Amino acid sequence: MIKNSILTIAVLSLGISALAEDWTNWRGPNYNGATSGKNLPVKFSKTENIAWQTELPGPGAGTPIIVGDRVFLSSARIENAASGKGQLLALCLDRKTGKTLWERNAGSGYRPNGDGADYRLDNRGTYASPSPVTDGETVVFFYGNGDLVGFNMKGDKLWARNIQKDYGDFTFQWTFSATPTLYEDKLYLPVLQRDEPVHGRGKANNPSFILAMEPKTGKTLWKHVRPSEANKESLESFGTIIPHNGELLIAGGDVLTGHNPDNGKENWRSGTWNPGHREQWWRLVPSPVAGDGVVLVCAPKKQPVYAFNPDKGADLVWKSEGQISNNKDILTSDVATPLYYEGKFFVVYGEGRDKTIAACEPKTGKILWTTDLDSNKLVRCSPTAADGKIYLQNHGGEVYVLESKSGKILHRTEMGESRDDQIRSSIAIAGNQLFIRTNTKLYCVGK
Repeated sequence: MIKNSILTIAVLSLGISALAEDWTNWRGPNYNGATSGKNLPVKFSKTENIAWQTELPGPGAGTPIIVGDRVFLSSARIENAASGKGQLLALCLDRKTGKTLWERNAGSGYRPNGDGADYRLDNRGTYASPSPVTDGETVVFFYGNGDLVGFNMKGDKLWARNIQKDYGDFTFQWTFSATPTLYEDKLYLPVLQRDEPVHGRGKANNPSFILAMEPKTGKTLWKHVRPSEANKESLESFGTIIPHNGELLIAGGDVLTGHNPDNGKENWRSGTWNPGHREQWWRLVPSPVAGDGVVLVCAPKKQPVYAFNPDKGADLVWKSEGQISNNKDILTSDVATPLYYEGKFFVVYGEGRDKTIAACEPKTGKILWTTDLDSNKLVRCSPTAADGKIYLQNHGGEVYVLESKSGKILHRTEMGESRDDQIRSSIAIAGNQLFIRTNTKLYCVGK
């Protein structure tokens, strides 16, 4: 099992080493979007400073995962859009060349209530939105239709199950897209859903819960029900479990909770950002992020950012004004998960006319700088950072490189195609290279 304090783990049967600076889960080796990588590229394009580029079999919002000499990512192959026929794929590429080492059809074809297509539920994305996760021995792929599949590094299927089939159909308005978390030899998945049917899906009194499983077998170790007083869509969360100081942090249902990883028991809860739980349509997308003794949670839809202290009864430390104020220096996020890097939080708001990224102090919430991204398209990928630089891209595949100290835009370049939209993948960082996913290609940037 990879831990941040361990530099390498040798997987001798394949000659793979999982380095501490590999990108083994959606938010990177420290679960906060940052690494200590050096000599990362600033200037690049589709043809400049590219190690390789690979055509992908189809779209997907999952972030590439890098371990040793392998790159893993999920994808949807659309065979017939009119009939809804398609496949859910698990891919493994050679990190040095981009060549496909193996490709597996990981989808079971499970369609709740006969709803949706083989590869998607709605027109905002595909089932291939969650990112894979690996410990250097097993790689696990999760898809929005509930399929959860484990492979070894050679591509042999170790196990497969469908969470909807096992525990009842999901009750979400949009496609479920939480990414699993590997931590301390367990695989975790949160299912925070509403408690009444929506669009004919799910059932009444559907509980929200957390699952813990064995990574090598997929066997359930425990299931913990997580109650909430939220209503309707406000019960729904698309965030990922973030480990911090021996606990599991989960945001959703109008509250932040900390859980024991051994049994799921709730240690504390903070909130709410929805007093009286009056707002019924505040689904939560961003995951929590921890840094400098506080945990940051972003309330949805232009609402404030909240900072809690998990070590002192989960007290509220500060909250921002959000975009409900007329202040140009806004601190709010509807979709993107914040970044913690170099002792600061970085928060992206990519929904409105003024799409921004802002840096703030963890202890006070004081805004240090705000940069207008001047983007014509939505910005919903989560920022990542290393080597004094922040990387993110918008829905059209325009990539930004910013200086972390000042927010100055150092470079911006079009990596997507002219009509691209709905690009949501975060930029992965491994060693001195970037891995940038668009709707049709994966680029390895930096030689």
